[in-house]
Amino acid sequence: MTDSDDVPGRELGWSAAEESDHEPNPGPSRRHDPVAQGGPEASRQPSADAGPTSEAGWSQPFSAWANRVAPEPLPRPQPDGEPQFGEPDDARGSFREPPQFGPPNPSRPYAPSGPQAGWQEPPPPRPPAQSPQGYPPAGGRPAQSWGGGPGPAGAPVGSYADRIRADQLVPTRKPLPGRGWRKLLYGATFGLVNLGPSPDELREAELAASIKSVLRGHYKVGVLGKGGVGKTTVSASVGSVFAELRQDDRVVAIDADTAFGKLGSRVDPKAQGSYWELASDRHLDSFADVRTRVGNNAAGLFVLAGEATPARRRVLDPAIYREATARLDRYFSISIIDCSSTMDSPVTQEVMRDLDALIVVSSPWVDGAAAAGQTMDWLAGRGMMGLLSRTVIVLNDSDGHADKRTRSILAQQFGSHGQTVIEVPFDGHLRPGGVIDGTTEMSAATRRRFIEIAAALAGHFPTQADRDRERF
Repeated sequence: MTDSDDVPGRELGWSAAEESDHEPNPGPSRRHDPVAQGGPEASRQPSADAGPTSEAGWSQPFSAWANRVAPEPLPRPQPDGEPQFGEPDDARGSFREPPQFGPPNPSRPYAPSGPQAGWQEPPPPRPPAQSPQGYPPAGGRPAQSWGGGPGPAGAPVGSYADRIRADQLVPTRKPLPGRGWRKLLYGATFGLVNLGPSPDELREAELAASIKSVLRGHYKVGVLGKGGVGKTTVSASVGSVFAELRQDDRVVAIDADTAFGKLGSRVDPKAQGSYWELASDRHLDSFADVRTRVGNNAAGLFVLAGEATPARRRVLDPAIYREATARLDRYFSISIIDCSSTMDSPVTQEVMRDLDALIVVSSPWVDGAAAAGQTMDWLAGRGMMGLLSRTVIVLNDSDGHADKRTRSILAQQFGSHGQTVIEVPFDGHLRPGGVIDGTTEMSAATRRRFIEIAAALAGHFPTQADRDRERF
C-alpha cells in the first residue's frame, strides 16, 4: 500500500500495518480466494489485502473500500437546540472494523486535516419559521404573545383586537337630507337616491355641535341695548336656542330690567315667582322647590320674571339680585340676563361684575347704532377689554324697513373693531309680541341667525373653574 492509498484511511482514523511492497489485488482470483485455498477458517479471517466481504463472497481491494465515504451521521438533538455531530470512535482494533460514530470525545476533538472527497459540511441550523402578521407557525410556538409583548423581528406589536377597525369593516352611511329639494328627491325615489344634506345643512350642524360643546361651571350672558330695539326678544330667542340644543343643562332667562321688564311675558306669562319670593324662601332644598318660583316655555327655557305689577312697585336693588341669582346658580348652568337700558343703574353694575359674555342689540338705523356705539365706549372706558372681546353685536331689523346698504355699512363699521356682527332679519312671528315657545315658529333665516349668535357665544365657554377665570 502506498502513502497515497493510505491518506483516506488516516483521515478517517483507521490504522493498519505498513507494507512497503504490497500491491493491491486488481480483482478476485482463484489463487487469492480464501475459500479455494484455506477452507472455512480462511473465509472467516480475511487477509489484510482484502476489503469488506460482500454477501456473494468476493472481496474488494482496500483502496476501493478506502475511497468510499462513510455515511453522514444524523444530527442528534441537544438540550440547547444546536445539532451536534459525532466523530469516529477511535477504539477500533483495525481498519477492518466499520467506523463507529458516537458522541464527541472532549479529550480529542475531531479535526480533519483537509477537505475530504465526497464530504459536505452540515448545513447551519435553520431559525424558527415565522408567519406573517404575528400568527403562530404550524406546530410551533406563537410568534407573538397575547399580552402585546414584542415578537420576532418584523412582527407587529399589539393585540389582535386592536387591529380590528370597525370603520374599515362597517360601510359608512350617508346622512339623510333634512329639508329642500334633496329631501323631496329622496322621498320621490323611495330612498334610492340619497344626495345627503346640503352645504347649508352641514354648516348648521357644525354650529349646533359648537353650541353643544363642553361647558365647565356657570356661563352668564348679558343683553344690553337701547329701548325698542328688540333686546327682550333677542334674550328669549337666544335662551330658547340654548335650551333646545343643550337639553342636559338647565337654562334660565333673568329679567334685570328695572323699568317694568317684559321678559316674563315673552317666555311664560303665568310665572308666579319673582326676585323677592325667590330670595326670601328658605326651603329651596331641591330643583323642585326652585321650579315653583320660575316659569318656562315649550323649548325648556326657564325664566325669573321681574316686577310687572305697578300696584305693588318694589324696586330691585343689587342685594336682592345677588341673593336670587346665587340660588339659581345651584341648579342652572347658563343664564341669559336681560339688562336695563341705563348703564349707570346699580343693578346693571352688579350684573356686569358677573358676566362671561355680552350681546349688544342695535337697530339698523342711525339712532340705534349710535346707542350701541356708546355702550361699547362705556365698556372700553372702564377697562372691560376682555368682555369686549367676547361681545356679539346683533343688528336686529325689528320692523322690516331697513335697507340692505345701511345694514352692510353698519356691519362693516362694528366689525372693524374685532367684534362678531350678526344681522337678524325681520320675522313676522316675533314682531307682534306674545310668547316665544322656541325656534320652531321662526322663519328658517331667523332661526339660523339665532343659532349663529348662540354658537358665537359658545365659542367662549370657559374651560376652567369659575373662580379661576378672568371675566374682564
